Amino acid sequence: MTNTYKIILNPIAGNGNGLKASPQIEKLLNQNNLSFDLVHTERVGHGIELAHQAVKDGCNVIIAAGGDGTVNEVINGLMLCKQEGLTVPPLGVLCVGRGNDFAGSMGIPADLEVGVQALLDDHRRTIDIGKVTGGIYPEGRYFGNCVGIGFDAITTIEVHKLPRWGGFLAFLAAVLKTVFLYNKAPLATTVYDDKTLTQRSLLISIMNGRRLGGGFYMAPNSMPDDGLFDLCIAEQMSSFEVIKMIPHFTRGDQATQPAIKTGQAAHITITAVDGPLPAQTDGEIICVDGTHLEIEVLPGQLEIICAKQDGK
Repeated sequence: MTNTYKIILNPIAGNGNGLKASPQIEKLLNQNNLSFDLVHTERVGHGIELAHQAVKDGCNVIIAAGGDGTVNEVINGLMLCKQEGLTVPPLGVLCVGRGNDFAGSMGIPADLEVGVQALLDDHRRTIDIGKVTGGIYPEGRYFGNCVGIGFDAITTIEVHKLPRWGGFLAFLAAVLKTVFLYNKAPLATTVYDDKTLTQRSLLISIMNGRRLGGGFYMAPNSMPDDGLFDLCIAEQMSSFEVIKMIPHFTRGDQATQPAIKTGQAAHITITAVDGPLPAQTDGEIICVDGTHLEIEVLPGQLEIICAKQDGK
């Protein structure tokens, strides 16, 4: 059976890189004789609607062409279809965003030409999906890569203020700015499975994938198909201590540092004792002054198309 591809492209992804890449994507797909329909998102949340409709229309591969926010919307559209009892096709990704952390974590190529070849090869794996409830999503929001609370949520806000920048350098600049903006961690209680931790946590990263910001390896050993999140929790640190910690996160060896706690869990709740809980999921802000979040893993939810690796 010939696959019919629905390409959901975000023209403003990567500071307009999505729109610039659109002709190249169409050319590559046509060169490879792929049957496709390419549509641009027009507003926040449009990717959810387009993915939902594409499944109802019978498209048998859904492609998110954008960055992590675009992928997140398409995932939410696909999960909405699952809730309705529809058969959900596999998810592919063509990277035209800034960080492309979902793709980088899942073995999806960053290069467009290689990414289209991965679609042709049609190698698939089934991954877990997370659901976070709270903030502006009392009904819940699905995610593929992460939920970040505290420092990285503020960094996400700051990176959106750097429209001319892209990729890892933008995130690094935003991190350095956040070091001096956000240096009083809220007192919060984190319950993960059978463990309880109450402390001033500068950062709480709940990872289904491995990295954030194009090159910060928050959970270098995370597996998106093991039914567990990987946690990285940083206690209160001075601005100078945070700066010293940055190289550990780029290498992924931060777990060797006394200020960092790690763990795994399938269900997590985080409650503010004092101070707000700014939070983001897949680069999208959930709240800036939340007080309670609940995060759960939903095992084996979506099939994705990725590059074949290590003989798998």
